[in-house]
Amino acid sequence: MGTVNTLTPLDSEDVAWFRDDPSLPVAARGAAATLARRLGLGSHRSAEVALAVTEAATNLRRHAEDGALLLRTVRTEDTAGVEFLTIDSGPGMADVPAAMADGNSTGGTLGIGLGAVARLADGFDVHSIPGRGTVMSARFWGRGRDGRPVVPPADETVLAGVTRPISGESVCGDAWAARADGDRGASDHALVVMLCDGLGHGPLAARAGEAAVRAFHETRDLSPEGVLNSVHLALRGTRGGAVSVMRIEPHAHRVLFCGIGNVSGYLVHDGSRRALLSAPGIVGSHMRRLRTFQEPLPEHSALVMHSDGLTDRWDHTTMPGLFSRSPLVVSGHLLREAGIRRDDAGVVVVKGAW
Repeated sequence: MGTVNTLTPLDSEDVAWFRDDPSLPVAARGAAATLARRLGLGSHRSAEVALAVTEAATNLRRHAEDGALLLRTVRTEDTAGVEFLTIDSGPGMADVPAAMADGNSTGGTLGIGLGAVARLADGFDVHSIPGRGTVMSARFWGRGRDGRPVVPPADETVLAGVTRPISGESVCGDAWAARADGDRGASDHALVVMLCDGLGHGPLAARAGEAAVRAFHETRDLSPEGVLNSVHLALRGTRGGAVSVMRIEPHAHRVLFCGIGNVSGYLVHDGSRRALLSAPGIVGSHMRRLRTFQEPLPEHSALVMHSDGLTDRWDHTTMPGLFSRSPLVVSGHLLREAGIRRDDAGVVVVKGAW
């Protein structure tokens, strides 16, 4: 199984969506520099983060349609870094390697080009579909005394998620979290992932999502039913929500899934997409008897969970090469492809661990 660094967004002050407007490059640059300095990345590294974010934002402003940039803090157990994700709906890049070549920065950008952005970043990925859109991600860690990244480039996450509030809101009722279960060196190491969709939207929905994440991190029972029971108790007194939990056991070649409400789960493999079953109800209010479903976990498959802020009509076969990319870029593309603006949206992707 690959290394599991659950790089998750933290509280709302660390997560900001920037929409495509004339102030996008300036606003994103200032926020990136401030966030990097606050996390202790140092003046030089903070300037590099700001430069990369500005180049990405300027590209969005000049060339993208319906572009947005997500800036957030990510953490491992020991340190914090800065991550950004850009999403747009066109026109896409017909030749990504050519766009990455030095000297190919288009007019109006800073002139450093996407290739330089990739070199500045400790983790970088991009996927583009001509006529459909582009998703790009970059991650930046601080530097140790030896000048090396405090998180080695090869020490990458096997899962990532994205949440986006409904248009007009600054907080999101969708929330996700992940935990490793077992010793990292053990052969029976498992990964448990939860996604909660707090009912409605706005601060009250966000309160339910936050309560679900706290309960998930505090519970000792990491079976899907154990997690859901803990979350159910925590969501009493809130609006409640739809919640799904998957327990991924690569050593046993299986995934266990238990869900209540409209949080969808899918197993994607060899051009097929298999739905994971959940039951109707509201966690925190009316939750029927739980049932965990087991599915075989083929090699090189991927797992997806998303709220009903994404339609289930996405078709990965129309997005060639997508599931060969990083979990964050896959998450961003699914949000771009299937996300709706009249609801909070959340999506989590797990791949590369088996």
